[in-house]
Amino acid sequence: MSRVCQLTGKRPVAGNNVSHSNRRTKRVFAPNLHKKRFFIPEVGRWVTLKVSGKAIRNINKLGLYAYLKKLERKGIETGVKL
Repeated sequence: MSRVCQLTGKRPVAGNNVSHSNRRTKRVFAPNLHKKRFFIPEVGRWVTLKVSGKAIRNINKLGLYAYLKKLERKGIETGVKL
């Protein structure tokens, strides 16, 4: 199972741990992902999505159907059939 948000496309990025003595070691910054079920009342069905915290905030603000339509207009493939 990949660590990629289905809606925003956020994925892990690489960086450094920096110690007090300023030594650097590689690390991975993983996105804040949650597997969550959403109900789309306009379509009348449930969908399960792996979404980031930012995507959940956008869904709470706009509603899932409106957010998916916005992404569709931008040309972003979400994998959800409306």
